[in-house]
Amino acid sequence: MAKYRSAARSDVGMKREHNEDSFLVNEDLGLYVVCDGMGGHAGGETASRLAVQTVEKELISARLRPDDPFAAKAPLSESPLAGALREAVESACAAVYRTSRANPELAGMGTTCISLLVHGEHAFIGHVGDSRAYLVRDGQIWQLSEDHSLVNEQMRAGLLTEEEAKQSRLKNIITRSVGFEEDVLVDLVGVETRAGDRFLLCSDGLSNLVDRDEIRDALAQPELAQVPEMLIELANSRGGDDNSTAIAVQRIE
Repeated sequence: MAKYRSAARSDVGMKREHNEDSFLVNEDLGLYVVCDGMGGHAGGETASRLAVQTVEKELISARLRPDDPFAAKAPLSESPLAGALREAVESACAAVYRTSRANPELAGMGTTCISLLVHGEHAFIGHVGDSRAYLVRDGQIWQLSEDHSLVNEQMRAGLLTEEEAKQSRLKNIITRSVGFEEDVLVDLVGVETRAGDRFLLCSDGLSNLVDRDEIRDALAQPELAQVPEMLIELANSRGGDDNSTAIAVQRIE
């Protein structure tokens, strides 16, 4: 069976007082999650932490069911793991929403969520918001997620160029988040992995300041453990105006 290894780091950055990002690495499950919270200091931290905890809890529960999706032998397009990941992120959304409704000081909190679930030769990305997933293979890089953001919608409509989007004062407005409402539409992407593939999950505090070619070059470094720190230091050297989180994952055989 294919094997994976990972490295992760989160940093408050150069301008913020608190880190509202949360991340999860569960090698046993093959689960990696980055969430970027919003809604004020207490709300953002609570939303992102609750989301990563809920995604993990739901997938642990799924593995204990009689119809364990991790035990299924199915091609990528029919794998029950895709549905299990979607349900886990949906449950995170409901948990964050209910917590915000029950606690007035947390009203309106929410979080992005980018999650990677690897099992054998299959990888699934579950995605809400503008945190990102990248894949580097054979020296090329692909962004696997699509930002749920206002500027991305404007780019798709031809109203903004990529350069204009980077400078837009609206670039932090997202159009979909975990916990703002009780239900959310989760985007799913499935990938057949190959030995040597490297994935990066990151919050927008990193991707707003580091371009995809720089991410590709960092992921080409032989020492995977150095990749998150290298990318976060690069973002901080350019102002570090937000929290930055990065998880690098490599298929090693």
